[in-house]
Amino acid sequence: MTSLILSTAARYMLPLLLLFSVFLLLRGHNEPGGGFVGGLVAAAAFSLYAIAYDVATARRVLGIDPRFLIGLGLLVALGSGVVSLAQGLPFMTGLWSEYAWPILGKVGTPLLFDIGVYLVVIGVTLTIIFALAEA
Repeated sequence: MTSLILSTAARYMLPLLLLFSVFLLLRGHNEPGGGFVGGLVAAAAFSLYAIAYDVATARRVLGIDPRFLIGLGLLVALGSGVVSLAQGLPFMTGLWSEYAWPILGKVGTPLLFDIGVYLVVIGVTLTIIFALAEA
């Protein structure tokens, strides 16, 4: 049985929760938050959508296989460490740009690592939740 209230709320909450997760991601390299918490909020948004509709609809709205997000996130996180190796510094040394972005401030490899963690957390969490919901 589908609930009209839950499906309507999920449709409006999905973009708001995703926006909040990106806010947590971008805020996390200077203050509390980051890739892990942001990824959990994004996964919770798609989980709510799966509960309101079904897993197939949530997968279609996600648009990408969660297992692909795991691999992509691992590559991005690894790439953030390789940047410092390419400059002759130890692996995972934080490097920042000289230019300060209007909203983000100075962007560097810690933010790139957080983006990788964000993608991995979304992928792992949704892989588990979708598999349990389909069983």
